[in-house]
Amino acid sequence: MTFFDRSRLPAETFDLDWEGIRRGVYADKYFVNIAHLLAALSESGYTYDGEHSRLPNEQVHGLPVGEVQVEMQWFTRRPGTTVVAGVDAALAILRQATGYWQGERFISTANALQVWAVYDGDTVTYSGNPQAVQPVLRVRGRYRDFGPLETVTLGFLTRASRIATNTYQILQASRGKPVLFFPARFDLPSAQAVDGYAYAIGVARYNHDHDAQVQPFISTDAQGAWWGGQGGGTTAHAYLACFAGDIPEAMLAFARTLPPEIPRIALVDFNNACARDAVRVAGAMFAEYRRLKEAGQTEQAARFRLFGVRLDTSGDLRDSGLTPLGDPKLDLGVNPRLVWQVRDALDHAWEHWQLPPAWREEARHYCQEVKIVVSGGFRPEKIALFERLGVPVDFYGVGSWFYDNHGPTNTDFTADVVRIKIGETWHNMAKIGRRACDNPRLERVW
Repeated sequence: MTFFDRSRLPAETFDLDWEGIRRGVYADKYFVNIAHLLAALSESGYTYDGEHSRLPNEQVHGLPVGEVQVEMQWFTRRPGTTVVAGVDAALAILRQATGYWQGERFISTANALQVWAVYDGDTVTYSGNPQAVQPVLRVRGRYRDFGPLETVTLGFLTRASRIATNTYQILQASRGKPVLFFPARFDLPSAQAVDGYAYAIGVARYNHDHDAQVQPFISTDAQGAWWGGQGGGTTAHAYLACFAGDIPEAMLAFARTLPPEIPRIALVDFNNACARDAVRVAGAMFAEYRRLKEAGQTEQAARFRLFGVRLDTSGDLRDSGLTPLGDPKLDLGVNPRLVWQVRDALDHAWEHWQLPPAWREEARHYCQEVKIVVSGGFRPEKIALFERLGVPVDFYGVGSWFYDNHGPTNTDFTADVVRIKIGETWHNMAKIGRRACDNPRLERVW
């Protein structure tokens, strides 16, 4: 990733509608209108002739407003630390869409800009003081050439940084246990590439800060489009319905048919008997594994190694294997007691199989190495609780929470013009309550 190898993604990575961006189709209309207005003022030869400037009249009088050059800074006010992502997309937009139209011909003026930026994967902090922000992007140039790009660049920075930071925080809650990225179904397909990239940035930043080696796990190929990742996953409830709820038979068919590099992870909550069905799947898969190994078909046998079981019990159900205990609400959905029950059942399943002595130790390892994946309503608070209790979870599956954007997770970016150039001098011109700020991590891009 970019912060970690000091590289930036090229513009062609993003596959954006450059024509639409250049024409302002995705810009807030007032930015487009302002650019047209400034172009018209320039064409008419207008210069500033007012009386109420914040600068002395002798400095600003005669300023060619339509040609004015400004300094703009982009920043977030998310509380605490933000893992920044979307910078490379913003830079690509500035590079490809800065300029103006001359009839049907687009005239690029990107090379006339001065641009500074942090890297995707850098971090910034916000203490609550809007006059002490840490910009992630700074641009100097003629305002009307790049002003309409504010909307699109902010959009990429806001969304990507939100997901990258949420990813980082959820890995902190999981204490570095892998978190599967499952939010694709909760938003438009067109957002998957930036979302998956931002998630990968968050994972990479966590690894960098904690000297960890957490692997990113995405569910769609599109989520890996910008960084080379590939989608993966478990089985689906719909697939189990096709087998009339027979999970062991469904997993045997899965193992026989799909390539061995796809992990064999059984979804065991379909019949609301997770421990029972986890043991049934393990028994069926091990029996086939053993049969093939005894026949000398070691490569085929590897297809039937059960990698894990996934618990996804609905939040309004109590698993049938749990007897009511105390507050019944505590037993709804995927809860600590259910996970412990499944872990215990798997660890001891081999003891009930009719095995010759030579196979007992391998059967024990087979069962005890089966991983447990949990999903359904997981967010940092619930994950942190599971970790504090020592619940034997190996992977957490998280969906819509990656998009959380309120209160402490609000990552909205904004951009301010903070200086204008008059002659050869840059003058402070931020709106009251804001000011030009520095960030030592900004590097000159072009």
